[in-house]
Amino acid sequence: MIRLKNEDEIAGIRKACHLTADMFNELLPKVKEGMSTYDVDIMFKNYIESHGGKPAWYRNGFPGAVCISVNDEVIHGLPSKKRIIRKGDLVSIDAGIDLDGYISDSTHTVLIGEVDPKVKKLKEVTEECLKAGIAACKVGNRIKDISNAIYEIADKNFYGVVYDYCGHGVGLDVHEDPSVPNCPFKGLNPRIKPGMVLAIEPMINLGVPDVEVLDDGWTVATADGQVSCHVEHTVAVFEDHTEVLTDLNYKK
Repeated sequence: MIRLKNEDEIAGIRKACHLTADMFNELLPKVKEGMSTYDVDIMFKNYIESHGGKPAWYRNGFPGAVCISVNDEVIHGLPSKKRIIRKGDLVSIDAGIDLDGYISDSTHTVLIGEVDPKVKKLKEVTEECLKAGIAACKVGNRIKDISNAIYEIADKNFYGVVYDYCGHGVGLDVHEDPSVPNCPFKGLNPRIKPGMVLAIEPMINLGVPDVEVLDDGWTVATADGQVSCHVEHTVAVFEDHTEVLTDLNYKK
């Protein structure tokens, strides 16, 4: 069931999302070569808890405050003291904050030092996919319009679009209806309505679209070992506009 949010609920979700944006603005520049993904997780955990929130991923039983996925890891990368960030890595950090019961969800990808030009382009195109998906998220359109906008850009660049995982409703729980795929799909295709709060999150692979879950039971990696990029924003739909709640440049 799709839960349309009222003004008070969106205000609470917005507050959680703005805190998430503040966190990324402060902490992303601190993600450096030589850190472990465990170090990164602790840094984000401390920020969240010191600002009165709880890591939203705890609701899913995830054993970390944030998901940290490196290179061929698509999503749900487990923080580890053994996973050291190296020069040339692509690092995606998926974070959500539970603030007084309201949930944010956002992912940003950083490049560590000089990276392969192919990886740099992948990040640029994935961010372009996210912008296109958000632009298509407006009253009167359908979920498939978001999916098609994302897929069209990735496909024309000959990238693999992950089909096993997708965006979703968010705000009162970590994952809500509806699903928001990043590629064409069959089945339910809801019309976009005011009050919807959605996490739009392209997951784009340099190679094939296929993925696999690793032995840890959480980390999803590309089937061919090539690099993947993941970016995400939480948006709220209003009658006359769509607001990017996790925008790093939101007006304070």
